[in-house]
Amino acid sequence: MRVTLNGQSRDVAKGLSLADVVAQLTDAPRGIAVALNAAVVPRGNWAATTLADDDRIEVLTAVQGG
Repeated sequence: MRVTLNGQSRDVAKGLSLADVVAQLTDAPRGIAVALNAAVVPRGNWAATTLADDDRIEVLTAVQGG
């Protein structure tokens, strides 16, 4: 299955959840936001959100600074 992850096309296994993809990208426990097809997905819904072919995923990490 093909998805677009942070602007790059990637092949991923069918049936992966949003939580699975986030876990593959980072081990940061907090400070991450995820959008699926331009809609922010609350962290509590990541595990129940199954990806589909051609989904667009954006994973953003919060950065402190001023």
